Amino acid sequence: MADDQALLALEDGTTFRGHSFGATGTATGEVVFNTAMTGYVEVLTDPSYRGQMVAMTYPLIGNYGVSPDDFESRGLWLSAFIVKEAARRPSNWRSRMSLDDLLRERGVLGISGIDTRRLVKHIREAGAMKAAVSTEALGERELVALARESPGLVGRDLVREVACTESYEWTEPLPGREPAPPRYDVVVMDYGLKRNILRLLVTSGCRVRVMPAYATAQEVLALGPDGVMLSNGPGDPAALGGIVEEVRRMLGRVPVFGICLGHQILGQAMGGRTSKLKFGHHGANHPVMRLGNGEGDEAGGAGGRVEITSQNHGFVVDLDSLPEGSVEVTHVNLNDRTVEGLRCRDVPAFSVQYHPEAAPGPHDSRYLFETFTRFMAENRR
Repeated sequence: MADDQALLALEDGTTFRGHSFGATGTATGEVVFNTAMTGYVEVLTDPSYRGQMVAMTYPLIGNYGVSPDDFESRGLWLSAFIVKEAARRPSNWRSRMSLDDLLRERGVLGISGIDTRRLVKHIREAGAMKAAVSTEALGERELVALARESPGLVGRDLVREVACTESYEWTEPLPGREPAPPRYDVVVMDYGLKRNILRLLVTSGCRVRVMPAYATAQEVLALGPDGVMLSNGPGDPAALGGIVEEVRRMLGRVPVFGICLGHQILGQAMGGRTSKLKFGHHGANHPVMRLGNGEGDEAGGAGGRVEITSQNHGFVVDLDSLPEGSVEVTHVNLNDRTVEGLRCRDVPAFSVQYHPEAAPGPHDSRYLFETFTRFMAENRR
């Protein structure tokens, strides 16, 4: 294979030939698509993409370069990055390097020049599947076999690969925003968190301490927090039984707010189950209906309104598995009617499947951080 060529092979035997950029070598992962037009730096640095390779549906990626200020974590986590066209000459006053330089520096493979429309249509029809990308001398049969032999996401605990190992404090607010006076002590469980969650908590008047994913409920509650945030993260939520049990021990002891994987963990802690979606929700334009009577509900804000949301998940809490009476569905996806928000009736705990911190994405759902501070104020001992 020529030096600038790359091959993408799916486990069902479908292949795509394109051009290599970024790092070289061979990588495997589940291939998914993201519909956002901007925010590729945030996508690349989102730990929730661990074990996956991402195809962007917007055709030109990399045109505004890379700014470290947009990083949502300490590194890049996805296996490979798939685009129609990778911009060679970025133009933006904030840019510090090109997309190609970033991928090369962080060891992530990139493939461009493929028909991303064909790839996305195939995933929508056949579902997300295991795949392999290579810039090395591998034939199509060999790469397809490698994709089939790769582990996939079902049953995998990938939280251990992305979460912090030591607790730390976070004090940085949203850029250009004066934070509210600190009134609440919040512990954030790091399952693969995005930094904008921490920035929004600080801006909302919280003193923030981040704890490792497998910290026990006893260790968390010993800190005396006013609330606990369950962060986003990668992998199969059904593989996190130990984490679910620790969260269950926190319920009723302290207000809890879950985001994305944190939502799935809370759903299980309240008695529900999770399952895998056909191709998941990945993008910054997903419509979600906020339920309620229009006069304001306990999940925050007025009900009966549509929010445009940023999403990145391949699993979902099954509606039919939730115990009747004790759990209320607060948000529903308007594309496929899946559960997007939950509230526990018996204890102060709620969650959303999407990303209210929206990095990248719209700001329709930032009210949820105010809801969290209200929960903490109302339940302070």
